[in-house]
Amino acid sequence: MHSFRTTVARLRPLGAAQTAQSLSQPKLATKALRMFQPRRHLNAPVAAEPFLNGTSSNYVEEMYFAWLENPRNVHKSWDIFFRNVNAGALPGAAYQSPPPLSGISEGLASVQALGGASPNMEKLVEDHLAVQSLIRAYQVRGHHIAKLDPLDISCVDFDDAPCAVGFQHVDLSHVKERLSRLTGGGFYGLAESDLDKVFRLPTTTFIGGNESALTLREIIRRLEMAYCQHIGVEFMFINDMEQCQWIRQKFETPGVMQFSLEEKRTLLARMIRSTRFEEFLQRKWSSEKRFGLEGCESLIPALKTLIDRSSQSGVESVIMGMPHRGRLNVLANVIRKELDQIFCQFDSKLEAADEGSGDVKYHLGMYHKRMNRVSDRYITMSLMANPSHLEAVDPVVQGKTKAEQFYCGDTEGKRVMSILLHGDAAFAGQGIVYETFHLSDLPSYTTHGTIHVVVNNQIGFTTDPRMARSSPYPTDVARVVNAPIFHVNADDPEAVMYVCNVAAEWRNIFHKDVVVDLVCYRRNGHNEMDEPMFTQPLMYKRIKKQKGVLQKFSEKLIAEGVVTTQEYEEEVAMYDKICEEAYTRSKDEKILHIKHWLDSPWPGFFTLEGQPKSMSCPSTGVSEEELGHIGNIAASVPVEDFTIHGGLSRILKGRTNMVSQRVCDWALGEYMAFGSLLKEGIHVRLSGQDVERGTFSHRHHVLHDQNIDKRICIPMNYISPDQAPYTVCNSSLSEYGVLGFELGFAMASPNALVLWEAQFGDFHNTAQCIIDQFISPGQAKWVRQNGIVLLLPHGMEGMGPEHSSARPERFLQMCNDDSDVFPLQHDPGASWLHVDKRPDFEKQQKLNKKLSEDFAVRQLYDCNWIVVNCSTPANYFHVLRRQILLPFRKPLVVFSPKSLLRHPEAKSSFDDMLPGTHFKRLIPDDGSAAGCSPVKVKRVIFCTGKIYYELTRERKNRGMDEDVAVLRIEQLSPFPFDLVKAEAERYPTADLVWCQEEHKNQGYYDYVKPRICTTVTKSRPVWYAGREPAAAPATGNKHTHLMELQRVLDTAFDLKAFTGKV
Repeated sequence: MHSFRTTVARLRPLGAAQTAQSLSQPKLATKALRMFQPRRHLNAPVAAEPFLNGTSSNYVEEMYFAWLENPRNVHKSWDIFFRNVNAGALPGAAYQSPPPLSGISEGLASVQALGGASPNMEKLVEDHLAVQSLIRAYQVRGHHIAKLDPLDISCVDFDDAPCAVGFQHVDLSHVKERLSRLTGGGFYGLAESDLDKVFRLPTTTFIGGNESALTLREIIRRLEMAYCQHIGVEFMFINDMEQCQWIRQKFETPGVMQFSLEEKRTLLARMIRSTRFEEFLQRKWSSEKRFGLEGCESLIPALKTLIDRSSQSGVESVIMGMPHRGRLNVLANVIRKELDQIFCQFDSKLEAADEGSGDVKYHLGMYHKRMNRVSDRYITMSLMANPSHLEAVDPVVQGKTKAEQFYCGDTEGKRVMSILLHGDAAFAGQGIVYETFHLSDLPSYTTHGTIHVVVNNQIGFTTDPRMARSSPYPTDVARVVNAPIFHVNADDPEAVMYVCNVAAEWRNIFHKDVVVDLVCYRRNGHNEMDEPMFTQPLMYKRIKKQKGVLQKFSEKLIAEGVVTTQEYEEEVAMYDKICEEAYTRSKDEKILHIKHWLDSPWPGFFTLEGQPKSMSCPSTGVSEEELGHIGNIAASVPVEDFTIHGGLSRILKGRTNMVSQRVCDWALGEYMAFGSLLKEGIHVRLSGQDVERGTFSHRHHVLHDQNIDKRICIPMNYISPDQAPYTVCNSSLSEYGVLGFELGFAMASPNALVLWEAQFGDFHNTAQCIIDQFISPGQAKWVRQNGIVLLLPHGMEGMGPEHSSARPERFLQMCNDDSDVFPLQHDPGASWLHVDKRPDFEKQQKLNKKLSEDFAVRQLYDCNWIVVNCSTPANYFHVLRRQILLPFRKPLVVFSPKSLLRHPEAKSSFDDMLPGTHFKRLIPDDGSAAGCSPVKVKRVIFCTGKIYYELTRERKNRGMDEDVAVLRIEQLSPFPFDLVKAEAERYPTADLVWCQEEHKNQGYYDYVKPRICTTVTKSRPVWYAGREPAAAPATGNKHTHLMELQRVLDTAFDLKAFTGKV
């Protein structure tokens, strides 16, 4: 609460500018704008007015603004007080005492002359202040004593004292004692004798309805009804007055929670479906894990209410993410997946189609478009597939939602929205929840409001809340983004329905996140096979006695006459029959097709059978004219009167020189790839920490005016009038959340190049869950392709353990190709590893090339992801374009360079990027060793990435250009078996050496060695030249780093290094 001195300052006359600003601020539609020009002169010192103190500021301010609008809006005593102060009354003489009140509506019969303070006046003001403080106390802390827990065992503690173990029943005396501590004075000095006194209501409450004054007794009763029943509202931390007023109106207005007979009947039908579905599964498969919803059956009508109200507001697509509990019920009764398709999942004899590994039934997703019967509008619903890693799907859902909003031009989130379901323990315990919340209002990541629904079982697996979190509620993390939190007793379906209506309206009006906390219980253990009595005996004794919510709700509606017992039983029997018929049909299913559970279809991209439309990839080169045009854009500032930094001017001039010389460095090669795709109508989105400029100050895709704040220019969006938009955005300092977001964005459409760049390659390890659970196995588990690109800066350059390695060994270890099997060619009659000596040599050579290209595409189709370490800008250019030109999508992991960004030799000619050129999976030696007789070459060094330039420099310094051939494997996975075999056979007498700058137990060696051995049928050994095994990725000492590098080079070029070794 503000100090009175702040209030005094606020009551001083407003200047013209301040007045205009005040009038320009938005108010609620229900409140008239205060059109006034204050002329107040407050000269009395603070201490001179005895009833004014630090706790009265809000009340005085409300009275003053009301008086400014119309003096009749306030009590006569206030009118006189404000008039006297404006007239310059002496300190202590501004207010006058009215005669005692004899009735609840009597005013003052006379007014005393200006004079000293009256005890009656002091008591009147203090009582009004106390009432306002009491109202505010309910608004701020009413949820503390609301009846939220169906079991009445809540262990939430608000007094910073240890929570007693066992059951707690809060009685009235405990409430008074707690309120006394919280308010510092009990009921703010109000006594029972004041209960029938009438008090004017402040404008910060709506409990009066059409009445402006109520007795204290009625004020307390209405506040109890609004804030202390089955709904607890947390919102007073929100720093927007309009939003707070909106929430107050929704929950305080008398009689606001009323439902029609039809709404109640619909709610009952939904409760029946939710409850009987779980009971049916329990009867048929009592020993199967299904993570049922028992104890929170009201989740289904909650979700359907959210979707109904959102559809009425114009939402056309809802994307959902949720954990495993209740997932089958949501699939059946919200998404409306065919019941027989769900039931057949329980059949242990069901064979899996050859579509990958598949996943358990409570991880699968679904996509469905149907008519919403409440809004009479079509709505598309997508439930995202997800792993057991709780909350990991949150940013993925947000990314897909953002993408769908982007593609349909929904800039305000009115057509596409997301709903995220959470468990109480995970919502409080998983850091990804916090990361996802902090994306909610960022320009390039906002989805304009997400509705969060927490299934609050009041327990984790076996862990009590008092051991699982430090905050009173599991939802407290949402307060960081000013999201209102609506706690509701899940055993009251009507309260749940009302709260969900309000949440959907909030999201539609304010486009901000909102949380619905369904306080419920878990009737079974963590799963149906688990015994919860081991760890929560008292809780589960209470649960066993707990009457089911459907039974309680149906009895209530029957008592109210909404339905008859016969109607209720008929509704139950009808749904049971539907389940039985679906169960009978499910027995006819023989094969499980995961593609029937696809959550993100790409209409038109594949054939009707879900296969690629071709198995070839066209050339990824572009015309010289286009390269020149894009290069010139990259070197320009296409906005007039735009002042750039002097250092940037030199960079752009350097780009101009490169274009004129027909060469490009790494940044320009990337520019060429992005620009050419944009020109072809492909959206490009680059996200990550500091990607706009680039961590290494090489990219500069966003130019900043040096004289005008926030004025920027993105030249990439000036390539062509009909180009696709380019999005480049610095992300929050998050890897887990942002990578998950970009994965979801890439999931929405195959016709976009979506890239995430780590600040340094090893920073991906904080996003390991997204990599391990979604990117690497996503297609195998869920038949869901994804073309996301990971740019991971990598290289041993003396920067220490944390900024050196992108951990390539981890990505390669997860590749699904077999190191011991040489992939078979698909044309058994064709020879494409050897050149025939027949007269039609050129024809045979063309055939070999074609077969090699087909082999490469087939390898890409069969792999789970692509791993590359490019050594030239041209190859980087090609691999990015290949991502889009392939007839299917695979994740691409790029170990991008650091020192090569400015290496004078790491440049490519435009000739390597023209039509007819392709990505080179392996780059042969192009020096003297390639030109001389192959039998003279004594050693073939295979390598990848930056080390190539150090090897060629060392080879030149040692004069061994004809003795050693250095080959670059640019695509590590899928491994280029055919090209490696051809090169090994080209140098039949040479040693085969794998050289890397990483330590032996890291990097590529363990992946590459067995595959090279397979290509030469283990007829020749593959030696190692590199750093010794180590625990850390790199040394932190520059001198040690250089010594280690020299030892690597010495071993690589010592032709006797492996003599006598086996």
